[in-house]
Amino acid sequence: QLQLVESGGGLVQPGGSLRLSCAASGSTLDYYVIGWFRQAPGKEREAVSCIVRNGGTTDYLYSVRGRFFSSGAYAENTVYLQANNLKPEDTGVYYCAARMHFRCSGNADDYDDWGQGTQVTVSS
Repeated sequence: QLQLVESGGGLVQPGGSLRLSCAASGSTLDYYVIGWFRQAPGKEREAVSCIVRNGGTTDYLYSVRGRFFSSGAYAENTVYLQANNLKPEDTGVYYCAARMHFRCSGNADDYDDWGQGTQVTVSS
């Protein structure tokens, strides 16, 4: 059973950066696609980006392109989301999710395993 644990969230000023981690246990991430999602207060969960084992990434939010970057440290069974130039509208709970597949998806229903989430708050 794959288990995911996010970390790295926190309170940051506008323009700041955070590196979110998604650490996996119970299975190797080699067979999984990892998606990053976020949920702002009062809003639906939305897909942010996705990474596949060969390093290919897909961005689902136009608003984060050029600011957020997914990467994988597969020897450590960990995936990262580097979030730069953060804006107040980036505030929310960020989740990583795993899908045993070779292709990314922006649909949360396609993912089977989820972490507990990490809170990101962007405020001055």
